Amino acid sequence: MGLDLSGVRRVVEGVLDDRVELWRDLQGEADDELNESTGELVPQAGTPRRYWDGLAAVTLTGQLPSNTQSLDGMWSAAPSKTAYLALLPLTAPQTRPDDFLVVASSNRDPQLTGRRFRVLEAATASYAVVRQVRLQILE
Repeated sequence: MGLDLSGVRRVVEGVLDDRVELWRDLQGEADDELNESTGELVPQAGTPRRYWDGLAAVTLTGQLPSNTQSLDGMWSAAPSKTAYLALLPLTAPQTRPDDFLVVASSNRDPQLTGRRFRVLEAATASYAVVRQVRLQILE
């Protein structure tokens, strides 16, 4: 007999109030072009496709600090670009590394609106009530 977490799942999904979109580059990097002046691969216009939109939450985990040197030479810990986590309902489709998450709107933090993140990995668990997806902020 398994543990029934449907009640907990409904409660947790009730606090997911950021509207997000998940995007995927369907053709991968094969169609990207090399920018010879910067050395970076640039995706072709119109390549990514939105494959899901719905309610989620984007949080700053407060972990994974990166050391940065300030102007006066002192070292300090700053939040890492990979310290973000998305909480998606279990009904959302599975994400893949290098998918993009875009925050369409946020009731709790209006500064999140319009932010773009790259999916690093998705966590799975036997007793999950939401899907945790580690993100990297894109600036």
